[in-house]
Amino acid sequence: MRRLSVLVAWLLLALPAVALAQSADAGAGGAAPAPSTEEIVSPDSPRASLARYVELCATGRYAEAAEFLDVPDPMVNEAQVLARRLKAVLDRHVWLDLEKVSPMSQGDRDDGLPPFSEEIARIPTSTGQADSVRLVRRNAQGGRWIFSRRSVEKINGWYEQLENRWILDHLPEPLLRPGPRDLLWWQWLALPALLALAMVAGWLFGWITRRVLSRLAARTETRWDDLVLSRTKGPIMLGWTLMALYFLLPFLGLYKPAEAFLHKVLHAGFVLVFFWALLRAVDVMREAVAVSPWATQRPEARSLVPLGAKITKVLVWGMAAIAIFSELGYPVASLLAGLGIGGIAFALAAQKTVENLFGAFSLGVDQPFRQGDFVKIEDFHGTVEAIGLRSTKIRTLDRTLISVPNGKLAEMRIESYAARDRIRLATMVGLVYGTTAEKMRQVLEGLERVLKEHPKIFAEDVVVRFKELGESSLNIEVMAWFMTSDWSEFRRIRQEILLSFMNVVEEAGTQIAFPTRTVHLVSGDGKR
Repeated sequence: MRRLSVLVAWLLLALPAVALAQSADAGAGGAAPAPSTEEIVSPDSPRASLARYVELCATGRYAEAAEFLDVPDPMVNEAQVLARRLKAVLDRHVWLDLEKVSPMSQGDRDDGLPPFSEEIARIPTSTGQADSVRLVRRNAQGGRWIFSRRSVEKINGWYEQLENRWILDHLPEPLLRPGPRDLLWWQWLALPALLALAMVAGWLFGWITRRVLSRLAARTETRWDDLVLSRTKGPIMLGWTLMALYFLLPFLGLYKPAEAFLHKVLHAGFVLVFFWALLRAVDVMREAVAVSPWATQRPEARSLVPLGAKITKVLVWGMAAIAIFSELGYPVASLLAGLGIGGIAFALAAQKTVENLFGAFSLGVDQPFRQGDFVKIEDFHGTVEAIGLRSTKIRTLDRTLISVPNGKLAEMRIESYAARDRIRLATMVGLVYGTTAEKMRQVLEGLERVLKEHPKIFAEDVVVRFKELGESSLNIEVMAWFMTSDWSEFRRIRQEILLSFMNVVEEAGTQIAFPTRTVHLVSGDGKR
């Protein structure tokens, strides 16, 4: 569905522009625009005759429209057909700008043509040349301007070159009239069918393409080509859909300029397909690099992979935007120049954004933590959930989510617990004051033995020392390191060790002290 939504979005963007282009300045398929109020249009001028002809054809009154054709005697019986066919030819090849047609009774005398002759269009032919469509003034018809006999004699030849003439010959006449946005009604009705046909063709050819490529990919030992093929299902289908639209478009019979514009839109769609496939390839490359021996042997560099993929995607989208605007005819060079000039203002307005972006680079290079690490940052603890281009999100022990801008995070004190190769046990064991020196030595030996016998102990550095005579206990300092970086495992080990400490104290015949205070009461004579 996503690929279909992309296609529909492109078409929805293109069709209104095409319709506006067709309706602008009295497109050949629509009614003539009102003449400019700044000039007087003579009723017996070429502009008035052409506007009347277009109006009559738009309402299906071809018998009256035929009066504006200088029909030879052998073709009198098909005058109405000629009027309709001429309109179809003009609809296909010409944008008629009535403002450029002379409003004077005598026509344009400075166009280099014979007197009382006005060229309104040129029709391309199969020979590569273009035939002139002219209006001439006939005084015998009340001084009205009509299509010249030479132009009328060529109408059937022009009409035979239309790609959609079969449709025009068999459609009911009402469907040949202009509808909304000056598109003909049959074009509006054909548009959904054409889209549906293109989608079906895109799905069919996309399926065939994937089957063929999957068989080729199965013959290779690498896995990345299979991943790329599975991820590019959408771009392949959209590409074939656009290709089908490209070949079906002539059957709509749009004006040449309008069809040229839609071709630009389709070319931009092909560019979108290419960059869409490229983005999918970036995802595959990210996954391939993450599980590659290089990344496995360098855990500190693995967090750079998602960051690098995000930056690559941003660059790809930027290139895609430039390429698409270029295909649509926008002046990309001037646009880039404008961006360069406005870059300073943008940089000043986006200082924090740029700071956070460089902070992301700094975090990626220094590697103070990776995604999934448990860290302490300033005064809070949490697990790193995501490292973005702007901020890093940390899930706290209370399950709240803290978002820290990368620019600030790069300057903060960060303590990563995931970087530990072992975890320290540091505690104080207090014995009651009734403990003798012999029992104290027995407890010290027992505590040290418990630690050194544990399979996870880092035996090179075990500290068990009688530290001090405390206020209410004889304190023994215990410090040891266990060969684990898993906090859950360490808590289980710590529990085992502390329980063993209690057994040692009990076997020595003494007790673990708790805070006590002895109060001596003295009477007034100094006696207790």
